[in-house]
Amino acid sequence: MRILLTSALLASTSILGACAGTAARDAVAPPEAVAVPAEAEKAPPPAIGAFGFDETGMDKSVAPGNDFYTFANGTWAKNTPIPADKSNFGMFTALEDLSKKRVRDILDEVKGDPASQIGRAYSSYLDTATVEARGLAPIQPWLGKVRGLTSKAGYGALVVEAAKNGVRGPWGGYVGQDDKLPQNYIFTIFQGGTGLPDRDMYLVDNPKMASIRAAYLVYLTKMLTLAGEANAPARAKAIMDLETRIAKVQWTREDSSDSTKTYNKYTLAQTAQFATPTLPMPAMLKAISPKIDAVLVSQPSAVKAIAQIMDKAPLAVLKDQMIANSMGGLSDYLPDAVADARFAFYGTVLQGTPQREERWKRGVSFTEGTLGEAVGKEYAARYFPPEYKAEMQKLVGNVLAAMGRRIDGLDWMQPETKKRAKAKLANFTVKVGYPDRWRDYAGLEIRADDLFGNAIRSNQFDYQYMIDKLGGPVRKWEWGMLPQTVNAYANFGMMEVVFPAAILQPPFFDPKADPAVNYGGIGAVIGHEISHHFDDQGSKYNEKGELSDWWTPADVKAFDAATKALVAQYDAYEPLPGEHVKGEFTLGENIGDLAGLTIAYDAYQHSLDGATPPVIDGYTADQRFYLGWAQIWRRNYREANLRQRLLTDPHSPSQQRAWVVRNLDPWYSAFNPTPDQKLYLSPEKRVRIW
Repeated sequence: MRILLTSALLASTSILGACAGTAARDAVAPPEAVAVPAEAEKAPPPAIGAFGFDETGMDKSVAPGNDFYTFANGTWAKNTPIPADKSNFGMFTALEDLSKKRVRDILDEVKGDPASQIGRAYSSYLDTATVEARGLAPIQPWLGKVRGLTSKAGYGALVVEAAKNGVRGPWGGYVGQDDKLPQNYIFTIFQGGTGLPDRDMYLVDNPKMASIRAAYLVYLTKMLTLAGEANAPARAKAIMDLETRIAKVQWTREDSSDSTKTYNKYTLAQTAQFATPTLPMPAMLKAISPKIDAVLVSQPSAVKAIAQIMDKAPLAVLKDQMIANSMGGLSDYLPDAVADARFAFYGTVLQGTPQREERWKRGVSFTEGTLGEAVGKEYAARYFPPEYKAEMQKLVGNVLAAMGRRIDGLDWMQPETKKRAKAKLANFTVKVGYPDRWRDYAGLEIRADDLFGNAIRSNQFDYQYMIDKLGGPVRKWEWGMLPQTVNAYANFGMMEVVFPAAILQPPFFDPKADPAVNYGGIGAVIGHEISHHFDDQGSKYNEKGELSDWWTPADVKAFDAATKALVAQYDAYEPLPGEHVKGEFTLGENIGDLAGLTIAYDAYQHSLDGATPPVIDGYTADQRFYLGWAQIWRRNYREANLRQRLLTDPHSPSQQRAWVVRNLDPWYSAFNPTPDQKLYLSPEKRVRIW
């Protein structure tokens, strides 16, 4: 996915957001597997509507050519409130709720069982009496270590220890594939040092950003106060000033998303150029692992400047920032006074969410974060049988074949490039449902009466699991998402597309639904993930998953011309007054949507084998295909959440994702928009890539 966006996926992209590990981003059964039954009246009905689409959610007073999203989803949008514990609500979140309930059922069966590792983890989170009774005692040894730092010479070692405990610092780091040598793992360093989600929140001068900065200052003050620090307001202001200086040297999200710009390799000795007495990078790397002999630095100028800023800052300010980061980052395992204070800022101010989730929901998330595949193994066994996995693998194969046909038919790609593109497609690995090999959590101590300790031990366990990859073979069996995750992703270095079990259900896919709706839903998601390997960043990786220049200059010129038009198209969208979609930042995902729909439509047409599909309830097959696409993007946002997404999410908002249809000729034939309508584009202005 670049569609949705962990250290396992930093170079991955998902259907909903960014993922973390080696370069990555965010199929369909054979025609007979999804065909309308010959005796339709005897077939089980689809889960949604008469043919897999919710007609009651439409607003037919809106012309498809003016706003296809509202035409398909307007009544649903008007009548669907956002739950109090959510910043947005739509098809993805509805399925996430279903997954949480299913996992809760699994955990309730083992809750309190001393022999069950996941049962002990879940019980520890639900044991609020013990958490409240212990107060801040569990975190005090760590805070004491931070307070006891008497010299900047010890700060670098403290940053390394903090990272292992799950506390952020001035730099971040993870182990992933080397983009140019994907058969090898390498440690990657990226810019950090700030607590707000985007540098613009520190630097942009407008009332909304100013109010966020004011609220963040209140939050920092609260964290220091709860930690027992005196003179908290002035000390919080010093942290804010430090982070503002850091924000000024950080790279933009556009530059940070560029695979070429962020590939900067250094030997261990060469990392001395980033070192200061406060942050001695070579020594810090050796403390992380003696196996590190080279690193990638994603934003070299920023990493170097941040080290210099931290070196000039007073030790007291560095310690205060670490205390605030520790209290906030570990707040969910401390009394509610701490966790509520963090949520008040990160949940309510930044996302607009009125209240925290119920304790059991957070307990499910904690258990999944701690022992995710142990939970996922049981989830997959209950909700995704092997025969369904096989059916979906065939479905992916159908869409892959469609992508091959699209490559063959391109008039802008040179023959030698087509040959390599087809080879790349042939080298794909498709992962569906759940892993073939499960992670082993032996050695991770989980106690039913020690939530904070469980969290720290889990963070350290996961960190070491990641570091242990260095020097070993690439774990191609490993997944970057859990089976119960409602998402999908593409990983460039692994040459794979991955579809967890939880997304393979209505409205995305329903074996009992009309095939056109399935192709417009899960088929387009599959196409989206496949096409990520050929988008603005994925196209930089060759048939071996290596970052390299393998397109001819003519290919690049034609591709750039098309993508610039797509950037301009999305730049013009204004989801909030005065706030536009960032066309360059969202380009990869917009290409994925455009290509995904194009490929899925090709796959659907091919599945018909020349037959004329029926008209169902007055809708042609092409209409049902595009309605299936629009339905999966149903989502209502709180304003604060949408505003933050425009800054930080590489995916366009749902309404604009549905609008990608305006570039597709078959959509015009299906819905007959007129030149005076808002979405209409004359044929020469429609963006065509794949």
